[in-house]
Amino acid sequence: MNVLSVRGLCKRYGSFALRDVSFDVAPGSITGFIGRNGAGKTTTLKSLLDFVHPDAGEALFFGRPLSADEFGVKQAVGFASGGFGFYPLKRLRTVTDVTRRFYPSWDETAYRRYLALFALDENKRVKELSEGMKVKYALALALSHRARLLVLDEPTSALDPELVGEVERVIEQLAAEGRTMLVVTHEMGFAREVSNRVIFIDDGKVQEDEPPQELFANPKHPRLKAFLSKML
Repeated sequence: MNVLSVRGLCKRYGSFALRDVSFDVAPGSITGFIGRNGAGKTTTLKSLLDFVHPDAGEALFFGRPLSADEFGVKQAVGFASGGFGFYPLKRLRTVTDVTRRFYPSWDETAYRRYLALFALDENKRVKELSEGMKVKYALALALSHRARLLVLDEPTSALDPELVGEVERVIEQLAAEGRTMLVVTHEMGFAREVSNRVIFIDDGKVQEDEPPQELFANPKHPRLKAFLSKML
């Protein structure tokens, strides 16, 4: 059974439309989700997680829709975006205390490990963090409640190259432990070398869905060729 199955997802915003987006994410895999800005990547994530309500289609998590067991699904899914804008005046310790209460499976040892890895100071307020530090904090929270599926929206944005490599190694280690990941990324090295499968979305529609060796060696869609020529 796939960890995530997306079928016919549609969402319209003015002149932009997400159109019949469908794909699967296999257990223990790392799926890279690539495309130019405005292609529909973040809208897809928000729609499948019901942060915005899709106009049509469905997303099945572990074989069941979010609506069938929202609490259970959200316990098993970790989400992190490329920044953290909540509670700007609160100290990280306070935000973590609030977050911890929502997850019976919270792993304090893992959380402390990620704090050390990302050099995060719990005494700092959210507003005092750089954009890169906000990314790291969002990742630390998402990785600390034993989620079976991690949905990561540009997890390495605003990070320096050395830390990008550290985050990528964490992702690979988690996959080796059986975690599953769907990762929106502009890091083509990550998509090509770390992902097991890569989805390319353009103009609100999935245009290619291939193993990275095939997708990068022989891009079929002309817009993918143009995209890769700019990114590589």
